[in-house]
Amino acid sequence: MTSGASRTEKDSMGEMSVPESALYGASTQRAVLNFPVSGYRFSRPFIRALGLLKWAAAQANHDLGLLDAHRSALIVQAAEEVVEGKLDEHFPLDIFQTGSGTSTNTNANEVISNRCSQLAGNAIGARDPVHPNDHVNMGQSSNDVIPSAIHISAAEQLKNSLLPALEKLQTELEGKAKEFHDIIKIGRTHLMDATPVRLGQGFGGYAQQIAYARERVQKAIDVLQELALGGTAVGTGLNRHQDFPAKVMRHLKQRTGIDFREATNHFEAQGSKDAVVEASGHLKTIAVSLFKIANDIRWLASGPRCGIGEIQLPATQPGSSIMPGKVNPVIAESTMMVCAQVIGNDACITWAGANGNFELNVMMPVMAHNLTESVRLLANVCDILTEKAIHGITANEERCRELVELSMSMVTSLAPKIGYDRAAEIAKESARTGRTVRELCREKNVLPPAELEAALDPVGMTEPGGEGAAGG
Repeated sequence: MTSGASRTEKDSMGEMSVPESALYGASTQRAVLNFPVSGYRFSRPFIRALGLLKWAAAQANHDLGLLDAHRSALIVQAAEEVVEGKLDEHFPLDIFQTGSGTSTNTNANEVISNRCSQLAGNAIGARDPVHPNDHVNMGQSSNDVIPSAIHISAAEQLKNSLLPALEKLQTELEGKAKEFHDIIKIGRTHLMDATPVRLGQGFGGYAQQIAYARERVQKAIDVLQELALGGTAVGTGLNRHQDFPAKVMRHLKQRTGIDFREATNHFEAQGSKDAVVEASGHLKTIAVSLFKIANDIRWLASGPRCGIGEIQLPATQPGSSIMPGKVNPVIAESTMMVCAQVIGNDACITWAGANGNFELNVMMPVMAHNLTESVRLLANVCDILTEKAIHGITANEERCRELVELSMSMVTSLAPKIGYDRAAEIAKESARTGRTVRELCREKNVLPPAELEAALDPVGMTEPGGEGAAGG
């Protein structure tokens, strides 16, 4: 398609010169020339979803007696090639195009029509025996196809990529929670020393965040199961058979294992993109959770000698071109950047979703791009975080014990026994002198030795109702 050879094709606006080997036609070529904006293309999952829609529509229209067996079979075969990615080179359009995505729906119709011509032994551009509009697009409009493709592509990615990645991450974090259960470390609130916790408790908190993340993915899939297909141009269903949507949904469910269904209200489904905004919101929340986890583990591993250093991350690559032996928390940093990107993608989707005007949203392509990109990035980085960071984390037990003993917050368990004010004085003296709370309390005989040791037992401070448990 990069050679100079070309052919002439026609659309409703007249003739266009199209690259000779391109399976797309005149209307797509006009969009190629109109939108040389970014070089961003629709994702593989989105093109797959378009193929699935055309595949299911051809079968549904045949079931309804509207499309003969020969044309239906050709469309099904060509659409299957779109599904499998065999024709991706023929989808050249930029994301920043007509806001309805009409150019890309037309692109799919032309590619499938021309591939059908090839399969039937006819010339590309003949529109024989399959016409892009009359047959491939039968019962459809760009205005219901594109939003449906957004939902299908994202739902499939969520189910097949992100859910498994999160499940593996949760399992790994739960394993670390058990492995580190008996290791006591200092807690931190406001970045300042707090009362002791178990290292495993922190990892248990991370595991629960990911458990909730999996629930959020399922909620996103649920909200994306309603498809706009059947509304055609404005939501009224003009020019499609009454039973067309239901038959398409059955074919899609059979193929994807996802219970897609016709929209409850087609005017809602086409005039708004609230479901996409909601799904993106769940992804943003997952990104926030992942950021917290990645940021925590890089801080806990900081140093390793002049920082916190309570855990050690696997060494994955040299960390400096000038400082020999330096190793950085690069996997955590990569995760945090992905999370920042997903949060930014959500901001774009939110603004685009707000731009529904009357019967149609006209910022759908950029929503499709950002939503599928967010799912892809999160799934990939979860796998990397699990395999290259979480799995290999080890605890620096001696450092954990050292910091617990040095902490002024050890005095907290004494407050119910000796009073808040006296405990505060001991904490301040510890800070001023560098001596431990235990040393000062022994020197001052604040409690009988056995009672003092029980109160200052860090293990007891990590459980509700333990020795010296206090509120606040």
